[in-house]
Amino acid sequence: MRKFISLLLVFQLALFFTIQAQDKNIKKEKYNWGVGTQDTTAGYAQAVKVDNIIYVSGTVARDVNPEGIKRVYNALENTLKNYGATFQNVVKENLYTTDIEAMKKYNDVRKTYYKGDFPAATWIQIPRLYMEDAKLEIELIAHLPK
Repeated sequence: MRKFISLLLVFQLALFFTIQAQDKNIKKEKYNWGVGTQDTTAGYAQAVKVDNIIYVSGTVARDVNPEGIKRVYNALENTLKNYGATFQNVVKENLYTTDIEAMKKYNDVRKTYYKGDFPAATWIQIPRLYMEDAKLEIELIAHLPK
């Protein structure tokens, strides 16, 4: 019995030190428009995947009209495709615009990308965006199946 307890104690200590030695950093898979993993000038990555979750940085359009909305959603679609995702994987959308009325007017363009499977969404009108001439910026969170 004493030998069993000693072995058990050795096993527990080995397990404790193994757990302590594990890497505590999360694994981030970054994407930045296919030209590296991140933009060091502004200090961001276009998208970061952690486990099965994709965080897509704000993607901008200069115009809040059907063409501008299509351009921004096509760019978002390409970012999602990099991870094998589609808009049906999107669970959260944050939309920032300098003209909320125009966005509401052309919302049907946006809705086609979701094919009736809409995410949780927040829309906010703001005075300006990071890019001085941008009028629309959209960020997404998407989940891939485990």
